[in-house]
Amino acid sequence: MAERDGHEFIGDALDAGAAAYLTSREPGPGTAIRVADTGVALADLGAAARNSFSSPVVGITGSVGKTSVKDMTAAVLAPLGAIQASRRSFNNQIGVPLTLLGAPLEPAVVVVELGARAEGDIKALCDLARPDIGVVTTVGVAHTEAFGSLEAVARAKGELLDGLPPGGCAVLNADVPEAVGLASRSRAPVLTFGNRGEVRAREVVLDDDLRAQFRLESPWGRVDVHLGARGVHMVSNALAAAAVGLFLGVPPAGVAAGLAEAELSPWRMELATSPSGVLVLNDSYNANPASMSAALDALASLPGDGRRVAVLGLMAELGDRTADEHARVAADAEARGVEVIPVGTHLYGPAAVDDVDEALVVVAEVGLVAGDAVLVKGSRVVGLEAVAGRLLER
Repeated sequence: MAERDGHEFIGDALDAGAAAYLTSREPGPGTAIRVADTGVALADLGAAARNSFSSPVVGITGSVGKTSVKDMTAAVLAPLGAIQASRRSFNNQIGVPLTLLGAPLEPAVVVVELGARAEGDIKALCDLARPDIGVVTTVGVAHTEAFGSLEAVARAKGELLDGLPPGGCAVLNADVPEAVGLASRSRAPVLTFGNRGEVRAREVVLDDDLRAQFRLESPWGRVDVHLGARGVHMVSNALAAAAVGLFLGVPPAGVAAGLAEAELSPWRMELATSPSGVLVLNDSYNANPASMSAALDALASLPGDGRRVAVLGLMAELGDRTADEHARVAADAEARGVEVIPVGTHLYGPAAVDDVDEALVVVAEVGLVAGDAVLVKGSRVVGLEAVAGRLLER
């Protein structure tokens, strides 16, 4: 997606009621605050906001699941009081200061999602947000085009842990090989989650709506959980959020209630039925190899014996692993009996379509009927949410 200059939207902001704006240009209409660099000024404002409160800050990063863990964490922490959390996936040098600036005067906890496209990015965001608790959801194949290797991805994610205070906590996924190396970077105590973690799920089952039920076990006790989010892969995300909540004093029953009520950001595992009775699984916000595998697993797990079709867009920023990872997804889909309609890429196979409109034509020609199911998923640059929306009109 092309970058835009925020100066282009000053007029819209004023029309929407903005009291003033930052600008590095000659001021126009309205109240202007002229600065040498708007990005630096925004960061300075965010830092000032961070200095205004002493409440704990939770920083969340990882190759997969950052936004879902952020959403779940905010829901789990709700019993503690006013929670400020990043909107959607506002996780960069613009989104992080905006999150800090949006915090109430006395927040109970601030939850900040931290993204990166290069080594050093997360350190810069941590210098601004100064997290007390750091969560690394996982380390995997995502943005490897920018980082160059999985080892570089791990180094970048570990920047979150370098500055944690001794009284804080590093929340790490015990099921990834990089956990030991990540733990060694933290001065704060480490709390692990996952199958081999201190916070773990047992007896996991999916209901007919793809929502996981399990027994949550931790040093704080046991509790039964029924997730509001869909997909068995959401169990790991829920464990990360639970670990944060338990560490900050939310009782197990409160954690379970928060996980049941958590609402995910848009276009993540949304399941709806079209007027013609076709199930549409909209997971179109973004895609990488791990999340694509999880989405195909969810599609195959839907009840019934109808056809399963996946409208798949490109998985972007995979570098020299691009061809192999797309071929692996195609093979995974074939093994599950899922018909793939590739959009805008031939990497899944030769029968690709060029755009969203053509994809809808092909889906119509497939002749889906009540009981069939369609997964819609691709990287953000593809914009496949339009396909899901149109399918739900039919």
